[in-house]
Amino acid sequence: MPTPPTDAPLRGGGSGGRTRDPYFDNAKYLTIVLVACGHAWEPLTYGSRAVTAVYLTVYAFHMPAFALISGYFSRGFDPGPKRLRRLLTGVAAPYVVFEVAYTLFYRWAQDDPGYPISLLDPWYVMWFLVALFIWRLTTPLWLALRHPVPVSLVLAVLASVSPEMGGDLALQRVLAFLPFFVLGLSLRPEHFARLRTRRARLAALPVGAGALIAAYAVAPRLDAGWFYHRGSVAGLGVPAWAGVFTTPALFLLALVLTAAFLAWVPRRRLWITALGTGTMYGYLLHGFVIKSSRFWGWYDHPWLHTPLGELTVTAAAIAMITVLCTAPVRRLFRPLVEPRMAWAFRREAGRPDRNAPASNENTASTESTASTRKATNTVERAKAGQNTH
Repeated sequence: MPTPPTDAPLRGGGSGGRTRDPYFDNAKYLTIVLVACGHAWEPLTYGSRAVTAVYLTVYAFHMPAFALISGYFSRGFDPGPKRLRRLLTGVAAPYVVFEVAYTLFYRWAQDDPGYPISLLDPWYVMWFLVALFIWRLTTPLWLALRHPVPVSLVLAVLASVSPEMGGDLALQRVLAFLPFFVLGLSLRPEHFARLRTRRARLAALPVGAGALIAAYAVAPRLDAGWFYHRGSVAGLGVPAWAGVFTTPALFLLALVLTAAFLAWVPRRRLWITALGTGTMYGYLLHGFVIKSSRFWGWYDHPWLHTPLGELTVTAAAIAMITVLCTAPVRRLFRPLVEPRMAWAFRREAGRPDRNAPASNENTASTESTASTRKATNTVERAKAGQNTH
């Protein structure tokens, strides 16, 4: 779901400037494609073992990859006014807008006018914005710790063995995916450089193949809920203490699969590169299409559950998310996804107000400064003339 949300890391340009690294924009686009495909495949998993295997493989790492990339993009976050303003306008405001929009959509589609609006109980895909807000707000703390990843992993373990926390702020998921965000904060460009090699790509092939084979073998028995992290592990039919072992194991599995995925992300600029800058739009908007397919029974057609139908669903999901990341869609929905909200913030200190007239005090100060500079220049010219003789 989204890496969503900040600019890709920059690299030096040939003329001394700085340009976006297409590798990260490509990674963001391909990650959001996996998110859309995963949501589109879910109804097909009930009758196809092959689709279930692919679904489980993708869910084992696509959200961890999303969180990791988001963490990498958040390394420069600080509690300064500019960063906090961007956090509010780029994460908090869209959360409020789309949480209300999704609820109203549900009321209309399900003819349930009494369905409550609750900003504390994120609906469907909105949980990730809550998580991103909390993660970024705590970024200075993670950057200050000596061993942030192990600490975050301990919190994830505690969440997995704790009683249900309910839906409030999706805290189970916030803590479960926290280690990946914190790991992203700890990564540097050289770490990704190691994945952008021919050796890494070749090593990723058996990793991906092995994951698919293993997923196909366990598909009839494995509950996909292990990868959702919606609640404690006790809800999956195992003792609560099992989370002490399963959480680190799932963390390592996701890390290996994420590395294999990133190894195959194209490094050069492609047609998908520009789409990678609009993944937040695709993430927030695609949920309406996915939920529409459930509400109005799009999957009731038997043909969709054939191999050709499954491929068609996959192609449709890719086309949908691609369109939602394009520039025209972004221009249309920018006031909702990236509102300026200038009315909500004070004018930044030190920035002159163009609409305010200059005060007499400022005018006098300017004139005084000009007079002082003129006198100083006169003295300096006189001294220069003496030195010449």
